[in-house]
Amino acid sequence: MIIINTAGRSTYPERKSVLKTEATRPLEPMWELNPRAHDAFVTIGITAPLLLGVVSVACGAAAYGLAYGRRWGYKLGVALLLVNLFGDAIHVIAGLEVRAAVGIPIVALLLWYLSSTNVRRYFSSAARPAA
Repeated sequence: MIIINTAGRSTYPERKSVLKTEATRPLEPMWELNPRAHDAFVTIGITAPLLLGVVSVACGAAAYGLAYGRRWGYKLGVALLLVNLFGDAIHVIAGLEVRAAVGIPIVALLLWYLSSTNVRRYFSSAARPAA
């Protein structure tokens, strides 16, 4: 019992510091999933949040366009998926991030679906009136 109690006391300061870190930096636990990405964003500096903002706006615009059947949303969505596929392939081939291999078949299936005849017809300018 004494050993367990002593072990609990020795880890208390460590738990307290972890909680303090998580409280002051709420997004910090996210970087535990991919610490190399965190290092890369730190290297980029102030440009990193701007880059993430641009990607977020592009993804939001593509989602809006796809949801409302707009041709530009279709084109933007396909372009973003192609960039993602290219990035995943480069990371896997270069050995930088082997886990990126999981994204390759997912993106390939999405692109296959988006290139099907019915989907392309739905997003064609003749089928959807301009807003």
